[in-house]
Amino acid sequence: MILVDTALKNREINKNPIKVGMIGSGEMAKGMINQIMNHTNGMTIACTYGRSTAKVKAVFDALGLTQYLLTNEQAAAESAISQGMCVITDDIDLLCKLASVDVIVESTGAIEFGAETLLKAFKNKKHVLSFNAELDSTLGPILNKKAKEFGVKYALGDGDQPGVTMNLYRYVKSMGFTPLVCGNIKGMQDRYRTPETQKGFAASWGMNPLMATNFADGTKISFEQSCIANGTGMKVAKRGMLGFQSTEHVDKLTHLFDVEKLKELGGIVDYIVGAQPSPGVFVYATTEDSYSKKYLKYGKLGEGPLYSFYQPYHLLFFDIASSICRLIDFDDAVLVPINGPVVDVITVAKCDLYPGDLLDGIGGFKCYGLCENYNQAITENLLPMGLSEGCVMKNQVLKDQVVTYEDVIIPSNRL
Repeated sequence: MILVDTALKNREINKNPIKVGMIGSGEMAKGMINQIMNHTNGMTIACTYGRSTAKVKAVFDALGLTQYLLTNEQAAAESAISQGMCVITDDIDLLCKLASVDVIVESTGAIEFGAETLLKAFKNKKHVLSFNAELDSTLGPILNKKAKEFGVKYALGDGDQPGVTMNLYRYVKSMGFTPLVCGNIKGMQDRYRTPETQKGFAASWGMNPLMATNFADGTKISFEQSCIANGTGMKVAKRGMLGFQSTEHVDKLTHLFDVEKLKELGGIVDYIVGAQPSPGVFVYATTEDSYSKKYLKYGKLGEGPLYSFYQPYHLLFFDIASSICRLIDFDDAVLVPINGPVVDVITVAKCDLYPGDLLDGIGGFKCYGLCENYNQAITENLLPMGLSEGCVMKNQVLKDQVVTYEDVIIPSNRL
């Protein structure tokens, strides 16, 4: 961030802001628009897409942003942006082809729409910063390959757990330590929460009940940890991760993990429910260097063999500007898959499923997602949670059992 603030200040001085195309009008998009437009030098929202332009307009009005134009015409949009105005559109193709847009930010949590949009952006030579962990877990390695083919940049953003964890992982690794656990701290988890049980909480935060359910039933954390696994090469120790429960501080919980097993696996992604500081992330690392051990002890990090490093918060859209500037000006992706998939999120029945049942996807009534090592998911032909929506059951699958490709009819003509 120390480099980033200077770079953005110079952009402000030189009147050369990074021009951002924003997708969405929900709370996440609203927070990012507010952060960029009201608190960030050297960056601006050039265009915002929403299925309902009225909702996007309401976001701008609520934030006190009055200089905008509603249009689906490219010439009018380019002209407005050149005059310092923001464009609002319900034409996603327009957003993706605007010459005035440098980078597109995607944060919908949708798989099909997200994938279609990113491919359009890449083809139009647009860089993409994603806050869509569900999409990156499901298709990130493929999307990253496509981005490279079109000569553009793709990455997950900072501010949410995956990006914050990756920052910490890189920091720990840069000091010569070997990260063995990339962990997430979760306040609660109930696999059987539904949009009905979560509608009150969702309403209190202006959130979609499906998204609130995704958080509560453990699917979201599975997607997030899968992204980290794909970005580091780490695996899971078992299906669904170990998922320990404790109310202690993460500094005191290194004993929960078998160091030799962690080394055999090449490190793991995991989470702890109820631990402190919440909501935070942590990295447990080790070292064989005697001097490092001595000075870690001097620094009050204990005797090892696992040493605890943590960040006690993730600040969502407050880190959006840093993510964008790192990607565009420093070619420094916060988090990106390093190769093919390492950990996938598989589909598990939330209730008994019967032939003819329609699966309602992420955060729904029918299924939840669990992390599984990719090679095992392929061996068992397990259905990825990110591809489950719209599938129709052709076999009976009992509650808490995995769903395979053989168990479903996949919708035709899918991207």
